[in-house]
Amino acid sequence: MISDNHVIESLDELETFLRLIETGALGLDNVSGIALATNNANGRPFVAVLDDNQQLLLGRWVSQEVFENGKDMVRYGTKKPH
Repeated sequence: MISDNHVIESLDELETFLRLIETGALGLDNVSGIALATNNANGRPFVAVLDDNQQLLLGRWVSQEVFENGKDMVRYGTKKPH
């Protein structure tokens, strides 16, 4: 669910969001993956946190720049110590 209109505008913001997911700080259960995707209705890009059934647990809008340049960070994680 994307419950607000906050947009992740930079790779630093994306990294912070991914770290929150990686460390469990958001308290989400059954997280099995993170993906960049686009909304089918309007093509707006977002980062999706998925559960074991590939259902959306949480989403955040991202800028086009983050969508285009954050793919490796989403794919491979932040690679920094927590």
